[in-house]
Amino acid sequence: MFYPIIRSLYKTFFFTVHNINPEFIGFGNYIKLLTDPVVWLATKNTFIFMIAAVIFQVGLGVLLAIFVDLIRYGKNFFRTTFFFPIVLSAASLGLLFRLLYNYDAGLLNSILEALNFEPVLWLDAAKALAMVMIPTIWQYVGFYFVIILTALTKIPNSLYEVAKIEGASTFQRITKITLPLIFQDIRVCIVLAITGTLKVFDMVWVITAGGPFDSSQVLGTYMYSTVFQRRLFGYGSTIAIFIIILGVIVTTLTNKFIGNRDVTID
Repeated sequence: MFYPIIRSLYKTFFFTVHNINPEFIGFGNYIKLLTDPVVWLATKNTFIFMIAAVIFQVGLGVLLAIFVDLIRYGKNFFRTTFFFPIVLSAASLGLLFRLLYNYDAGLLNSILEALNFEPVLWLDAAKALAMVMIPTIWQYVGFYFVIILTALTKIPNSLYEVAKIEGASTFQRITKITLPLIFQDIRVCIVLAITGTLKVFDMVWVITAGGPFDSSQVLGTYMYSTVFQRRLFGYGSTIAIFIIILGVIVTTLTNKFIGNRDVTID
């Protein structure tokens, strides 16, 4: 792991096209990074992904796990159903959703036309980011669902029985017992969701490749296109190092603000 990181760091100090005849330019690539508007657009989109991942991926995972834990029958069915999208490759899901969004023959526009509505250009600059966020978020809801559902099985039933005898409602049992006792598991899910957004690439690349007009560009896709399409290995390595630094900073801040806390049950 450390060799490619150090090698990439070394390449950031050179200007090289097609990885031939590197020219030492010092901090030139870093200066270019700071003044590159696409980098900051991709960074903004990545942070939007982070917020959406925490709210929807982790949030829905917690809600679904709590609801499934409350039912008596069918837990294994829901566990398998919600987890199933994760076993599919992001590339195949991306292709599926790209076909759904197709303007001429996509399923969404076919439904709209059947209902006498005008077809919609789902992947225009205004909607492209939201359209690639939907399948990305949807795919990993089941991952956090399984983590939280597993955490719920470790809570002793005696706590719920005592609370029920004391007259606590279902909502009170969830807020006063369930959520405090699974807080550390939720914290782990939040950290995983935040760091995972920094690695978002394949779904976005298959659906929009960062377009149109860089509207759905994220750091992973911009780094890939810089290295493997524009063949700017030095600048692409600089973006890669920026992603690593950003990941360390974001993870550190996340752990600081939602770090270990003492569990109290009212």
